[in-house]
Amino acid sequence: MIIRQFLAWTQHSSAGRRAEAASALARAYLYTNLGPEAAWEAKTAILALLDDPAPVVRRALAEACAASARAPRPLVVSLAADQPEIASLVLARSPILTDADLVDAAAMGAEDIRTVIAARHHLTYAVAGALAEIGGPETLARLAANPTAQITTGRLLRMVERHGDDATLREALLARADLPLEVRHAVAGRLARTLSGFVTACGWLSPERGERVGREASERSVLELCADAGAGALGRVVQHLRGTGQLNAGLILRAILSGQMMFAEAAYADLTGIDRARVAGLMRQPRGTASLHRRAGLPEPLLPAFEAALTAWREATSGASTLSGAGLSRRMIERALTACEDMPFAEMQAVTALLARYEAEAARDEARAVARALAESALTREAERRDAERLETDWRAAQAREAEHVAAARPQAAPAQSAVPPALADRAATVAETAGADAIEAVLGTLPEALLASFHEEQERLRREAGQAREAAEAVLETIPEALIASYREDRARLRLAA
Repeated sequence: MIIRQFLAWTQHSSAGRRAEAASALARAYLYTNLGPEAAWEAKTAILALLDDPAPVVRRALAEACAASARAPRPLVVSLAADQPEIASLVLARSPILTDADLVDAAAMGAEDIRTVIAARHHLTYAVAGALAEIGGPETLARLAANPTAQITTGRLLRMVERHGDDATLREALLARADLPLEVRHAVAGRLARTLSGFVTACGWLSPERGERVGREASERSVLELCADAGAGALGRVVQHLRGTGQLNAGLILRAILSGQMMFAEAAYADLTGIDRARVAGLMRQPRGTASLHRRAGLPEPLLPAFEAALTAWREATSGASTLSGAGLSRRMIERALTACEDMPFAEMQAVTALLARYEAEAARDEARAVARALAESALTREAERRDAERLETDWRAAQAREAEHVAAARPQAAPAQSAVPPALADRAATVAETAGADAIEAVLGTLPEALLASFHEEQERLRREAGQAREAAEAVLETIPEALIASYREDRARLRLAA
């Protein structure tokens, strides 16, 4: 009865009411326990709603069944081929769709459809490979930014080859935690070529110079990427470089001059077909360099430079000399330049020009390192100076606060003197008098004899007058009756008691 009511609602003239009925019917079929007959009726009605001319009805069906694994497969496949705003709902999440369905939708759909598919969770190698071949920059950037997408190294390189000029794609690729080294180098090389083309188009560099600058930047980047790589990763990178025609004598010489011997060993092993352990042994032998060089097919004019660089490296490893820094070694470059001085001019010119560029690059790297160290030292000293100034300011502020505190407490200390015991007060007065007498004696010691004699005479006169006044007072007291003196003393005692 309920299913028949849903079917009646789907016949309503209003598209909005039909969409509500379609959504309710689809959810009832997917998420309730209908009987066999009711389920068949509901499924039939849902499939019939695919013919509804109103897109809002089909969108309601797509929203209801997009994430359900119980949705009828014919319904999901039909919705996946509908309008883009409807198809994207099921293409983004439906577990019903197979890899074949997704590849077909990517091939037949527009770019926005492929972008939706590229963002699907746990995208398989097959679908990711199809998108890598037919997707545009936006689709490939979304695919590269999908951490659950399974993409082979070959497909990643294909993405760089097709749309490596897109900055968004390059950023998304470099942000992947599992990005292989060869793909990182491909991205760096594409960026170098893009920058080279830009400066060439602006007229800042000639096309030949721009190409050389881009090539040398790509060589430097690959060595920096391989500095801490393992043997397996180095082997894959060397194979990629050889396949793309980038494994040349200049790159191997740069690796040796930079101390990247593991990369040089991998390159020699790939070019000669000799085991890496055997290559490593030959590189450590003075006579093995020439055989490796010729068997690898490297240009003969570069042999003296290779031999001189490897000789300097062997001396450094044996302790006879030292090499510093992780970049190009100026000591090794100087040895190589010296070894090329006796070559014919036609052969020497190209080699010495290459080595001179390496020497200039090494000198600039050293200058950058020194400038960076000086800047860091200056920043450290400036930070220490600011810390010292801040400490001094805090100290002065603390002193000012202490002075204010003492000044505020000083008026309250005067009344407290009355609480001092009399004995202590008398002792303090005695000490003060003694200190005053001592001070007077110190001052008198500095006066002239005549002035000092006059002072003593004056003091003696004052004492005589004081004695005479005291004798006169005693004489007056002797004339006062004893009864009057007793009465005076009683009055004084009574006043003291009253006080």
